[in-house]
Amino acid sequence: MASDPRILVVAPDDGLVGPLCQGLDALGWRTVTARSLAGAVQVLIDWPLEAVILDASLTDAQEGVRAMHQTVSPRRLPVMAIGAATADWEPGLSDISMSHAPHAAQAALRLENLVRTAIAEEEVSLREATFAARGEPLALAEIEATPLRVLAAGKPDRYFLALSNALTALGCDVVAAPTPYTAFDYLHERPFDAAVLWGAEDHAPALSIASGMKRNTRLYHVPAVLYLRGSGEINLAELYNRGFADVAAADTPEEETASRIVALARAHRRHVAIRRALESARGSGLTDPSTGLFTRELFASHLARVAEGARMRRRPLSVAVLRVAETEAVVSAREGGWLDRALPQIGAMVSRLIRTEDTAARLSADVFALALPATRGPAARIAADRIAAVISCTAFDAGPDRSPFVVEFEVGVAEVMPGESPAVVLERASADVGVSQR
Repeated sequence: MASDPRILVVAPDDGLVGPLCQGLDALGWRTVTARSLAGAVQVLIDWPLEAVILDASLTDAQEGVRAMHQTVSPRRLPVMAIGAATADWEPGLSDISMSHAPHAAQAALRLENLVRTAIAEEEVSLREATFAARGEPLALAEIEATPLRVLAAGKPDRYFLALSNALTALGCDVVAAPTPYTAFDYLHERPFDAAVLWGAEDHAPALSIASGMKRNTRLYHVPAVLYLRGSGEINLAELYNRGFADVAAADTPEEETASRIVALARAHRRHVAIRRALESARGSGLTDPSTGLFTRELFASHLARVAEGARMRRRPLSVAVLRVAETEAVVSAREGGWLDRALPQIGAMVSRLIRTEDTAARLSADVFALALPATRGPAARIAADRIAAVISCTAFDAGPDRSPFVVEFEVGVAEVMPGESPAVVLERASADVGVSQR
């Protein structure tokens, strides 16, 4: 149900996280609160929640995190720990550690990234099992072991230099870029795991760099952090909406800000490794040779495994079917074989437009299917319609002396119901094709 809570908040009172909870609720990230670790474990048994926000001042908080992870296994459970005590925690126990409660927009953005990464990691293990069962093991999701690469863009202010030194002390390879021009040169020349942008008297250069990164498909997922001279200088919600992964003020200890940047950089590097592992499936002999998508048989096998995984993890699962619409332009393109020439490119576009954790398949010459884990039916329809809309904006060659043609899709969606087999849900999605367009 849409009103179900998504986030478990574990705190003895509302002193530290009360305003954060109110802000998250207002943003649609409904929270449920447990006042003890024992209560938190019980809530996780009752509700399939997506992440945890924990007040680190609770007694035995670290043991509580381990207990919560064990309770939901094999589902991955991201944890955001808040409080000064996190400085002494075991490395890697929490996914995010912060000394003070963040802005609600910042927390929502970080939680969304953590949840999607957790789902992608679950998909890696499922896909590895599917390919291993067919004698084509996937490449492991190996995370690059070299020092984290961080771009530091901005004038050499003393605060900014102190942050750069703190990043270097944590083992990062920091590259300084004094202007937006040099920043973009570096970003296009070499890969970075994060970019920290100095927003002193004038935020315009930092905003320009961040906007440019979000317009570039290769740089889109690289986390950008804005380092402000002081707090309260600009609308934080607006900054997060602009695509910043984090915003820190210069009065925050450099060590804490550096640790937050390192956490973002590590998460990005892990995300890249996961995507590389998932995309390696396209090079196997089990996928459709012209598009790299799953074949009908491979998709059926994997969908059964994904459905079982969703049941065990208490996550939703939806299936979408996209069928090329028989428009006048498509009928004409079929006659000369031009549609057949375009379909491999269309399949490649589908594979680029899905999320990391989604699985795309080619069921027949002009019918595609998507398995969308941790996705309810309405959200799955939005995702499928978005893919169809993007492809419909592309013109394909129709031959000499003929105008290019566009391809539109009829879309069908079905969410897996309790006890429903994958074959039945795929049939329901196929039967739904075009219904909403009529």
